[in-house]
Amino acid sequence: MYNFYSILPETYILCNICILLMYGVFFSTFSLLGYPLLSKNFNLLVLQILIFSFLLSFLQTPLNLLSWNNLLINDWFTYYAKLIILLATIGWLLLSFEYLINEKLNYFEFWILILLAVMAMLFIIQAYDLLAIYLTIEFQSLIFYILASIKRTSEFSTEAGLKYFILGAFSSAFLLFGSSIIYGLTGLTNLSDLSKFFSGIVENDIPFNLIIGFIFILVAFLFKLSAAPFHVWSPDVYEGAPLSVTAFFSILPKLAIFGILFRFLLFTFYDFISHWQSIILIVIFLSILIGTFGAFAQTKWKRFLAYSSINHIGFFLLALLSGDLNGISSVLFYGIIYIITMLGIFAFAVNVKFYAYPKSYQFRYLYNVNGLAKTNPFLALALTIILFSMAGIPPMAGFFAKVFVLLSAVQVNAFGISIFAVVMSCVACFYYIRLVKNIYFDSSVNWIVIKPINKTSSLILGLSLISILFLFIDIEMISIITLVMSIPFLH
Repeated sequence: MYNFYSILPETYILCNICILLMYGVFFSTFSLLGYPLLSKNFNLLVLQILIFSFLLSFLQTPLNLLSWNNLLINDWFTYYAKLIILLATIGWLLLSFEYLINEKLNYFEFWILILLAVMAMLFIIQAYDLLAIYLTIEFQSLIFYILASIKRTSEFSTEAGLKYFILGAFSSAFLLFGSSIIYGLTGLTNLSDLSKFFSGIVENDIPFNLIIGFIFILVAFLFKLSAAPFHVWSPDVYEGAPLSVTAFFSILPKLAIFGILFRFLLFTFYDFISHWQSIILIVIFLSILIGTFGAFAQTKWKRFLAYSSINHIGFFLLALLSGDLNGISSVLFYGIIYIITMLGIFAFAVNVKFYAYPKSYQFRYLYNVNGLAKTNPFLALALTIILFSMAGIPPMAGFFAKVFVLLSAVQVNAFGISIFAVVMSCVACFYYIRLVKNIYFDSSVNWIVIKPINKTSSLILGLSLISILFLFIDIEMISIITLVMSIPFLH
């Protein structure tokens, strides 16, 4: 019973996927106009499934236990991480539904893949064995390859899926090879057993082969996070995939992979800290550098957001350097603010369309926002607030997220990289504020008319803005949750 209790939401989602699959196969009929009868129906059913899954997770008693023959773990981190992932998915679904109908992504399989991806993420945060980690990450990756290339009529989408698949296969090979090296040398795959095996190990006694296996696994995780120098797939996949799929990639998987990274670095391989700190330091430097200067050269929103997210990954990893409770709490705090901000910016990017006779076209290039303040001051103000938060300007939520991360890095005397991060933040401010200048002071060639945003997307945008603007009134509301989430990694 305990085995099933720990994966109750996942079991519920899986049963519903089977029912939806049969429902879709039996009733999927396309009308002559290319508008499917099932699209709206499926959207509401998936929304209902996600809400019930959230309630199932929320009403569970958080248990500290290992289940399924020690392959999965349940603790305070998994409890809250499940709730955050399910809430973020509900937010993403509300903002992307109208886009999918307009773009004629009329495949009922799309929604089934989304539910499978959510289930994969819920399993990833519970994985407690190298075998479980590999299987769950591979499960998620295979779904993501299909989602990236879901728009069959677009060669860009097909190219994105193919690039993601080929490069993703490399990272999966690294993960499997590293795991097999560690298993070959120790005979263990469980993270807890490995932690006991390595406890108190002297640095000079660590075999070179073991370090190689460890580095291979770490590289695979950093690839999944799109941290530099393993970021090459990210801008191309972000650009080629349909906009709502790009939003899904950007918002959701980061928290799940960071959960695995915490267990791997701060719990199992904590005694290797001198080795992995230097690797993480190089990755932070490259991520912040490439993310900041890469965003300068971009003219398209999707690539701009891809490089911006690489920059954010550098800040995420900065807090990991300390390897203590404050560091983990800071990463989780930054993660929650990042998810809220991304929901806001994609609510804007996915749903803003311009009228251009005889049809409307999608908001795609950075110059599309020129003179937005003259035609739609409310949207202009919303985008300005989100951009200020991404730049880290007080008193927006993004400022406090960056401050917490920098404080945890300074506490372990990482002064050099902290100063570098602050300088790069100032440089990044330039291109965020340049966009704000374009919104308020530039004028577009043609007078732009914007289609009204639908109610659900404006609701998500409004909630995101309220969270960004007024979080400073009660920061403890989130920081208490992040502290509770970080406690299990101290054992």
